[in-house]
Amino acid sequence: MDFYGKRTLLSLMDTEKPEQPPQSPVHLRVQTHREISEQDVQFSPPRPSSTTTSDGMFPMMMPDSPWTLSPLPTPSPSLLYHCIASLHRHEGNIYAIAASKGLVFTGSNSSRIRVWKQPDCMDRGYLKASSGEVRAILAYSNMLFSTHKDHKIRIWTFTVSDSFKSKKVGTLPRKTSILLFPSRGKNTPKHKDSVSCMAYYHSEGLLYTGSHDRTVKAWRVSDRKCVDSFVAHEDNVNAILVNQDDGCVFTGSSDGSVKIWRRVYTEDSHTLTMTLKFQPSPVNALALSCSFNHCFHYSGSSDGMINFWEKERLCYRFNHGGFLQGHRFAVLCLATVGNMIFSGSEDTTIRVWRREEGSCYHECLTVLDGHRGPMCMDYSDQCEAATRVKIRDYDMSPVLSPSWVEKKLQGSYFQ
Repeated sequence: MDFYGKRTLLSLMDTEKPEQPPQSPVHLRVQTHREISEQDVQFSPPRPSSTTTSDGMFPMMMPDSPWTLSPLPTPSPSLLYHCIASLHRHEGNIYAIAASKGLVFTGSNSSRIRVWKQPDCMDRGYLKASSGEVRAILAYSNMLFSTHKDHKIRIWTFTVSDSFKSKKVGTLPRKTSILLFPSRGKNTPKHKDSVSCMAYYHSEGLLYTGSHDRTVKAWRVSDRKCVDSFVAHEDNVNAILVNQDDGCVFTGSSDGSVKIWRRVYTEDSHTLTMTLKFQPSPVNALALSCSFNHCFHYSGSSDGMINFWEKERLCYRFNHGGFLQGHRFAVLCLATVGNMIFSGSEDTTIRVWRREEGSCYHECLTVLDGHRGPMCMDYSDQCEAATRVKIRDYDMSPVLSPSWVEKKLQGSYFQ
């Protein structure tokens, strides 16, 4: 299995904008060779059947559990990065984060969704719901969707000004839906268990929600109606995303599979088109990276692996292209910006990967550390002279403990 050399993060930055000296060296975090050797290893095989190894490297082994350690590489050049800010609120573990319109929203054990203003990272207030434990947050334009312990979804609108203002405009399902249609088979509006993930299809105004009750529901936001509900997996639905180009819905589950669904427009229903499964480990996070010529799908799982599939140009079929290894514990979140992939893990680190143009080869550019526990992650891009990516991530638990990991893998963390 081939091992690919790395370039420093500074060299990547130099290709995007004119070289500038650091404004203040005290903000730069320099990792020593020892730190790098204890953290970084990544492989990107063209196909999983490859068995060759580089000189001096351990053979690649498929881990039996997320506790399996990655082989250690030889020392590499120092990588530089800096932390913009560290935000704290004593309201319990942070489960969800979203960014939109220059604002960062965080959900925790409490019933309050905290709001922070970029770039000064000032606390701008909060949104308060009647039910606590915000499980997931999704932001689009000036709308915010949040899921709570009562298995409901709340819809908010907000305005960005000197004084932050917000308003709750609805709840899914509507109370009238429960009263008028208490039992309608597969279209029963309310989820029966925790709503773990959401995705929004912009052009159709459809909100997709995935739950530990194994179902996926599609909601039309304009009238807050559930237009479809179907059992998607044999276990918890942990992740969901929508391809904004064609409306395909991707779902990831604790059953170890990723499924692709297409909407039947004449019936408002969804049909399964393909199942992606390379290993049995639970899937926790999904991401898409699409350009004019290529489309890649990434899935992060509890064994620390990030599998990726490449879409065929003339059809909707995805072929397995390989996997990225480096995280020591479960991959919890993924984000893509162009050919850059960001992965957050229970091992308290964020890895930044880059895919070479026109190929399946990936390299890890740097590892961001500093957290004390598993994390959630989101990003926002702001167009200035060049596009700059900003990462916002928070501790989900003050201590990384084996008991927490065991509960998470069993899907009972929120029980």
